Amino acid sequence: MRKILIIEDEPDIQELLAAYLRDAGYEIVIAGDGVEALAQFQQGAFDMILLDLMLPKIDGFGVCELIRRESSVPILMLTALDGEQEQLRGFQMEIDDYVTKPFSMPILLQKIRAILRRTAGGMENNRCLHYRDLTLDLDGMEAVLAGRSLDLTTREFELLQALISSPGRVFTREVLLAKLWGYDFFGDERVVDSHIKNLRHKMGTDYIETVRGVGYRAAKENP
Repeated sequence: MRKILIIEDEPDIQELLAAYLRDAGYEIVIAGDGVEALAQFQQGAFDMILLDLMLPKIDGFGVCELIRRESSVPILMLTALDGEQEQLRGFQMEIDDYVTKPFSMPILLQKIRAILRRTAGGMENNRCLHYRDLTLDLDGMEAVLAGRSLDLTTREFELLQALISSPGRVFTREVLLAKLWGYDFFGDERVVDSHIKNLRHKMGTDYIETVRGVGYRAAKENP
């Protein structure tokens, strides 16, 4: 399991990143300021670092500089600072990518996977998720149900992945919107219902259960 250090001081974004990346199969460690980040880095071996710039105690550039003195671990800067000078400074410090907030969680995940494949020499294997007679190829973004390939949109695939990654867990519409559409999404919550309806139609099964007044889940027990 790949291990990622998230260095971010905003609790809501910490929670969003950690939940999404754990669902995607990564081990997550969180640091809320620059001093804690360096302490965590010294204590463990990480495959990647997600680094905010506007941090308490030591800012992200300071953290990056100190880490780069002793390690070439992949670093992805994830920040609200979108100026050209900040981005140039980051790349001059040999970061691997620079993503500005607000960001798309699915796109961020693909960037993380691409960086890890590149830094591992292309040796990262495709990961699959199995639930009953459904198989999701997480890297190839393909879904197969009882030997039948499902023609899913990217959002439908990600929604199905979220549900079957945690069988029995009830996901509210708010949580699904935050995980898949982004924490800054201000649209209608019924977009989740529409995607669930499409998924059920394409699958032709009752794998997705409605928890009335709350949200949706994949049943915990296999039939």
